[in-house]
Amino acid sequence: MTLSFSLELPTQRVEDPAEFVSAAAVTEVAQAAEAAGYSAVHVTDHPAPDTKWLDHGGHHALDPFVALSFAAAATSSIKLLTNVYIAAYRNPLLGAKSIQSLQVLSGERLIIGTAAGYLKPEFRSLGVDFDNRGALLDEALDVLGKVLSGEDVAYEGSSFQTRGVRLRPVPSSPPPIWIGGNSKPAVRRAISRGQGWAPFNTFGYATASRTAEISTIEELESAITWARSYAAEIGRSEPLDICFSAGNLLDDDKSTDERHSILERLTSAGVTWLPIAPGGRDRGEVIERAQAFAKEFIVAG
Repeated sequence: MTLSFSLELPTQRVEDPAEFVSAAAVTEVAQAAEAAGYSAVHVTDHPAPDTKWLDHGGHHALDPFVALSFAAAATSSIKLLTNVYIAAYRNPLLGAKSIQSLQVLSGERLIIGTAAGYLKPEFRSLGVDFDNRGALLDEALDVLGKVLSGEDVAYEGSSFQTRGVRLRPVPSSPPPIWIGGNSKPAVRRAISRGQGWAPFNTFGYATASRTAEISTIEELESAITWARSYAAEIGRSEPLDICFSAGNLLDDDKSTDERHSILERLTSAGVTWLPIAPGGRDRGEVIERAQAFAKEFIVAG
């Protein structure tokens, strides 16, 4: 089993928009990622970030489909990953239209990482029922699958209904769906409805993020074991991508040998994708660090 890497487009770095949140920045970082051997670039999704959350460690985000469209136009083969897109924030048909549009225009390079979400104030700001977020995600997945089938779709939603929606052009293949989150419902949804699962290192803030704690490799291994047992229980035999946001497990304070060992252990556990987010004072330094990581762990690895 091989490990693929996705490089973060640092568009949350709004302290210096010209350096990080510009067409030139997205273009440069995406092209550098493709040239260095990364398999994808990724962004996240926060259309209405709450000020209290921002003031306590939260971050801004460009619209994921707009940002990834710039990356798509500047590259030719690298995948485009939403890590993660909160489907419940949008009407399912509007979300499906964005997904269809980018999948078609990018040459079918999109991977949809999505999740139920955890920021209650952001749901409130967008007029979305936070307590119903899991059901809303399922509804969005239902609609997406139906409209990307190419058929006319009639659907009775929780707050909308269609008598017959038709999306054109239809991609020859829909994007893979990876379900994010550490909880049992997230794992069950990933196994039963998706092509991948995207757990993340909680750094000890599992309560704040409203999910299960995964802050050690041992906890991840245990979660993967449970996921495999659930897959066997429901008769799933298809491969499952596992995209693990490792966070501080790969901090620069660890030696190269230690990080190689961690990557080997993650791969042995079943992880197939790893998002990488190198820091840097400017985008030149971000690119340098991304290239150095690739040389050590992707090209050489």
